[in-house]
Amino acid sequence: MLEPLEKYETAMVVTAHPDDAEYGCSGTVARWISEGTEVVYVLVTDGSKGTEDRSISPERLAEIRRKEQIEAGKLLGLKDVVFLNYPDGYLEPTLDVRRDISKQIRIHKPQILITTNPNRTLTGDNYIGHPDHFAAGEAALSAVYPAARDHLTFPELQEQGHYPHKVREVLIIGHDSPNRWFDITSSIDTAEKGLLAHVSQLGQEAADRTRERKRELGELYGVQYAEHFKGFVIR
Repeated sequence: MLEPLEKYETAMVVTAHPDDAEYGCSGTVARWISEGTEVVYVLVTDGSKGTEDRSISPERLAEIRRKEQIEAGKLLGLKDVVFLNYPDGYLEPTLDVRRDISKQIRIHKPQILITTNPNRTLTGDNYIGHPDHFAAGEAALSAVYPAARDHLTFPELQEQGHYPHKVREVLIIGHDSPNRWFDITSSIDTAEKGLLAHVSQLGQEAADRTRERKRELGELYGVQYAEHFKGFVIR
């Protein structure tokens, strides 16, 4: 059986909304980038619903969140941020979404891909999960295997010059049986800066809670700060 790589040249993160990756894996991403990995974010929705401010339009909110995500990407050092612009709050793991993620996989050729848990586990005590997260995770995993890999799936992509690519590893954010963890002590400050770029969504208090959760994970693994995932090596 293949073992996880110790270092990655290319990586991709597929999430539903701007800020999802900063909450879930930006410490790992920042560490990888510091080690020379090229990382691309793929945001599936436009982030146009995430506010309690009744004075703002969905279009204006989407524009704000797009700019915040681009700024977070600059702070982290991402190679690129791709917006698929499906409507926030209505995401389903359709063939169109799968094809669009497969296209990005074929373009950027990640060795490893991080995405959200496609299942509602209800293992926490204050968060029941967002349906867009489940849909993005399902579509991303279906793109990894088999759509991005198989030349007979979405042949129009190959006609456009986007040839099949096999992702070697997958990491799942928010899984209740994690088996892969990363020491993010050296990158936690960079990760927090990326999170705080999402001004419309959170402030320092939320960032402090996120740091505390990652400190608690660090204690679990014997380091100062950590992130963990359910990992798969794709055969």
